[in-house]
Amino acid sequence: MSDASHIRLALARSEFRLQVDLDLPARGITVLFGPSGSGKTTVLRCVAGLERASDAIVRIGGELWQDEAAGVFLPTWQRPLGYVFQEASLFEHLDVQGNLDYGRKRASSGSQAIALDAVIALLGIGHLLARRTHELSGGERQRVAIARALATQPRLLLLDEPLASLDHARRQEILPWLERLRDGLQIPMLYVTHSADEVARLADTLVVLDQGKVVASGPTAQVLARIDTPVVLGEDAGALLQGTLSERDARWQLAKVDFSGGSLWLRDSGLALGHAVRLRVLARDISIATQPPQATSIQNILPCTVDSIAADAHPSQVLVRLACGTDYLLARVTARAADALALAPGMQVWAQVKSVALVD
Repeated sequence: MSDASHIRLALARSEFRLQVDLDLPARGITVLFGPSGSGKTTVLRCVAGLERASDAIVRIGGELWQDEAAGVFLPTWQRPLGYVFQEASLFEHLDVQGNLDYGRKRASSGSQAIALDAVIALLGIGHLLARRTHELSGGERQRVAIARALATQPRLLLLDEPLASLDHARRQEILPWLERLRDGLQIPMLYVTHSADEVARLADTLVVLDQGKVVASGPTAQVLARIDTPVVLGEDAGALLQGTLSERDARWQLAKVDFSGGSLWLRDSGLALGHAVRLRVLARDISIATQPPQATSIQNILPCTVDSIAADAHPSQVLVRLACGTDYLLARVTARAADALALAPGMQVWAQVKSVALVD
């Protein structure tokens, strides 16, 4: 059976017309990102069979769930999927173990691709099994809801803004567990959010929606580095880099991460040398120099080449895409500064990185 998944949907709504044509990877998290009302949740509901698109093909892992042209439409209960909503809809009369057992009973016969014990360990809920659900925190409830969805042995996991109802502290608490789930499971996940932080930390593939249409799609780092996609821009515009922790400076409590364009020093988080990490560098945290900077407090200075320049949301600013090795950085500068420096594609410059965040 092929692992390829394909989703094509067309559906007229009063606010927009949904038109989506996507190929999903066999594993990892595909994030649907965009402003409210862009069609993200509608995509999930159509994939789940809760809404029926007029022109649709839904093929998950080689299994055909829907093909309107061929007259195929599996109802939701026949689609092997897990669905996690903003609010964890747990059974209050059951403890955590009882909720997981309910999910396991809904698994199709003979499907044991996901070991529930492994899921319990990945989500860190082993110590919660005997607790009643009303005794759980918001973050714990969502972790249990995800585990129950996975107990059904789904071919696809749908997550509709699962952290939206949590406060900042609880979101930061659950994100590492979602990262472990992404790295430890062998099934694809479709994840809806409008949080740039969740995109940076979780997304392997990023699909940007605007008014029902896909305006950008591909590996997350590539999509975030584009400057021709207006809906991605804003205060959170920036680059995502994949690197490896290569050195530690014990005296100054710093760690060095190598990536294709050089290296960056950041606060030491205690990770082991050789650890693969994700770094997020925001466009507002980069300035550009046309000569190698001298006597500056900025520790991270990278030689780059101007790749392209685009107008920003406000006419006083521009976004500059910089090629550093095989990676790209984005810099937000004033249009006056870009003119004064005579910035142009192909020009050799130095990126001064004022701040960099370890996100994974």
